[in-house]
Amino acid sequence: MNDYAEVVVLVEGRTEKIFAEKILAPYLASQRVYLTPVILSKQGQKGGDVRFSRAKNDIGEHLKQRSDTWVSTLVDYYGIKPDWPGFAASKALTDHAQKAATMNQATMAEIARLFPDCQPKTRFIPYVSMHETEALYFSDPACLASNLGVRQQRIDAILNECGEPERINDRPETAPSKRLGQLANRFKKTTTGIAIAEQIGISRMRAACPIFDGWIAQISALAGGAHGQA
Repeated sequence: MNDYAEVVVLVEGRTEKIFAEKILAPYLASQRVYLTPVILSKQGQKGGDVRFSRAKNDIGEHLKQRSDTWVSTLVDYYGIKPDWPGFAASKALTDHAQKAATMNQATMAEIARLFPDCQPKTRFIPYVSMHETEALYFSDPACLASNLGVRQQRIDAILNECGEPERINDRPETAPSKRLGQLANRFKKTTTGIAIAEQIGISRMRAACPIFDGWIAQISALAGGAHGQA
């Protein structure tokens, strides 16, 4: 029994890795959960090509390496490839929370089938971000507008249209990162976006984004748990 937890989070690209390192890791460390982000692709390769055929091998390798750590994922629903478990079923749904739950449950079931000896049901936490990590930046419209140099009414209009940050959808012209780029040419994922995220903070993101909040709650609860027990 330990009063801390070590979690490897497999991310799809450089933006998510920086987000995990600079925003997630310090927040979770204060709760005795220590995060190590690892890019699914080879070092230096761009993200966005999120295939389960590649991800499942990485997940399995990290589950096998040590029995006293947990493994999670941070991949965007936008751009995810059709081979991902639950993808086809999710496309038939309209509710974003149901889409996420369908993807996560199917991913868990497939990893449990592929790696039954690695205790995936207790050591693996699948998370598919709806619809992109950049949706989290809409959690604080005033902060976002200030950093982009636009009127807050433009941010509010997007939220009024969609309902909440995680509902901002995944079409090529209306995905969160695409909307941010349309709002301001100055927006860059790995610089502007991370700076905005630092200002907003995880607590505000959790309050505005229930699916993200559920994932963070799961990871936060690991500290104090029994490592490697079924």
